[in-house]
Amino acid sequence: MLKKIILSLGVLIAIAIIAVITFAPSMVEKSMNVVKEHEPFEISDEAKQLHSTLTVGDWHADSLLWNRDLSERANFGQVDLPRLQAGNVSLQMFTTVTKSPSGLNYAENSSDAPDDITSLAVVQLWPVDTWTSLAARALYQARRLHDLESKNPKDLMIIKSKADLANFTTKRTSNKKLVGGLIGTEGSHALDGKLENVQVLFDAGFRMMSLQHFFDNKLGGSLHGVSQAGLTDFGKQVINKTDELDIILDLSHSSEATVVDALEIYDKPVVISHTGFKGHCDTERNIADNLMQKIAANGGLIAVGYWDGAVCGDSPRDVVNAMKYGLELVGEDHISLGSDYDGSVTVGFDTSELEALTQEMMNQNFSEVQIRKIMGGNMLRFLELYLP
Repeated sequence: MLKKIILSLGVLIAIAIIAVITFAPSMVEKSMNVVKEHEPFEISDEAKQLHSTLTVGDWHADSLLWNRDLSERANFGQVDLPRLQAGNVSLQMFTTVTKSPSGLNYAENSSDAPDDITSLAVVQLWPVDTWTSLAARALYQARRLHDLESKNPKDLMIIKSKADLANFTTKRTSNKKLVGGLIGTEGSHALDGKLENVQVLFDAGFRMMSLQHFFDNKLGGSLHGVSQAGLTDFGKQVINKTDELDIILDLSHSSEATVVDALEIYDKPVVISHTGFKGHCDTERNIADNLMQKIAANGGLIAVGYWDGAVCGDSPRDVVNAMKYGLELVGEDHISLGSDYDGSVTVGFDTSELEALTQEMMNQNFSEVQIRKIMGGNMLRFLELYLP
């Protein structure tokens, strides 16, 4: 009898483990990457026609973090290849999340807090080395994009150089469904504290690196960390190495002191890959307007996000209102798209619905030149200049 009871308990435990592994990741994502229910957007024929001719580019999506098959259109989450194609997205930066402290907030997070990505890696059955190594997590997510490309060569092409970008542009003239994918980090704690890992990530296809995420790290202070400090000596070494390799520097989530320090030592223009403007939306998520102006003055780009913490709303109108503020602050050559899709945000539209941004910009009397630049022309030009 005791053996039967033990066997039965073992079976129940096995079933429970299988259920957790099978259903928990999608349940978590459904609760964290939300698209609000809404009526279909009213898009004019004029907006549809214009949108179909745009180069559309987005600097930030965390879709590789989740176990969804990105080759298939899902009924949850915010990005996959079919929805990118439906939205006429040409260029998508896929960013790799490697650590996220429990109790996440914009005000103050400790780097010592329990890490939610460790739990996600275990539940999603990522390779065992990713359970303890942040670099392994970044590399695993990059491999997922390379696997997606190898299985869907007519739908996705990974871009790692100026030559790749030129080849992609040529291919897309005859294949409008082709998406150009790029790889970046969400914070360079992904280096595991080792300078040599900059080269390792570069060799794996990484072409943009941010310094911090929601907590202070070995490189310096986060905007949402404890210290509010600037760059450390290690952070300066990392920036010099990224400069040497022509890796684009992303200052999203960095403290204002870190931004100031980085602008002093990095030779090239930088990107804020997902943000809003503090003068328009005064939250702890956004850095000061004068720093945005310094970034623009050096040729950098500010990529506007689609969620409440960045733009104080999540509708197409809210996003375009932030863009309009940015136009007046830094000019049309320095505004871009930075959705933060699949980054545990609630949004009012997914990537298949980007026509709604084109329509709203037309409603707010943006010129065609401004629309073309913001929707992706600025991103394309930046990549043409600063990729290896």
